[in-house]
Amino acid sequence: MSIQILKEVSLKPFNTFKMDVAARVLIQVNDLNEVAASLDYAKYNSDEIFVLGRGSNVLFTKDVDKIVIANCITGMDIIAETDAHVFVRAGGGVCWHDIVMFCIERNFQGIENLALIPGNAGAAPMQNIGAYGVELKDVFEELTAIEISTGSTVVFRSADCNFGYRESVFKNKFKNQFIITSITLRLNKIPSFNISYGAIQHILDEKNIVSLSPSAIAEAVMEIRRSKLPNPEVIGNAGSFFKNPVVSKSKFLALQITYPNISGYPQPNDTMKLAAGWLIENSGPEQGVSWKGYRVGDAGCHAKQALVLVNHGNATGKEIYDLSSRIVQSVRDTFDVQLEREVNIY
Repeated sequence: MSIQILKEVSLKPFNTFKMDVAARVLIQVNDLNEVAASLDYAKYNSDEIFVLGRGSNVLFTKDVDKIVIANCITGMDIIAETDAHVFVRAGGGVCWHDIVMFCIERNFQGIENLALIPGNAGAAPMQNIGAYGVELKDVFEELTAIEISTGSTVVFRSADCNFGYRESVFKNKFKNQFIITSITLRLNKIPSFNISYGAIQHILDEKNIVSLSPSAIAEAVMEIRRSKLPNPEVIGNAGSFFKNPVVSKSKFLALQITYPNISGYPQPNDTMKLAAGWLIENSGPEQGVSWKGYRVGDAGCHAKQALVLVNHGNATGKEIYDLSSRIVQSVRDTFDVQLEREVNIY
């Protein structure tokens, strides 16, 4: 099995922040044989590996002095059905939104709230992607992955992944140790819709939609996302840059005394999830100024959503990172709350 080995390649087309950093070696893998050949090449050269999908959740601050393996494994199939569920398997390199549309077209319910999330299938379980009241773990069945150190194929079930809020075992214990080659989702034939996110219901009401369907909810979600979030094809970004912080209920109640309009959502173990976007917008780079629409050079915050950091053209990864550090400090100074970056920093 031969593989195409490219050297000193710009990764600008391979990340949604449009950072023009170089990969010393780039190999795009399209099937399991090419993954195996790439691992053999890396082992022969005693080289480290960096696995890259669509680059929608990474900020490059420097060149990648490793072998970059770009996961381009495609394929999407219905592999099993029961009276209540249908199981869909997708290659690790399949665009996530394509999976959503595949299911919606067949009236399979479960991931319509996750429409228009950028990225590939292989990254979805790593991040436990989520939006508008739904997370990947709610529909996750299993994944297959190749262990980089041994080349062995391993199957991970839901319990093996230790899913949490934007967390999985692949972001800590097994970080940089596996290439996810496929995921399998469990979709519902008998729908159980989640329209708890207020804006979804608002849009459905505006359109006089009373009969719910995966398609109707996905359209509402896409309308919300397009109204708030910039298109990476137009302006470089990686979506939400920070996680919504979780604090104790007592901490939330104390903040609410000073900030009556603070947003909070009940979580398990007597905790509250705060809206990172609200915290950012109400801290500001200086008194009377909002982070929303803020810009320094070509690094900035999106005009409609301060939670999204953007590259207006020629910002460097370090400039974006430095801006994020200023935001973290601003929120800490104002609310005594620590923001955590959702985007992976390299």
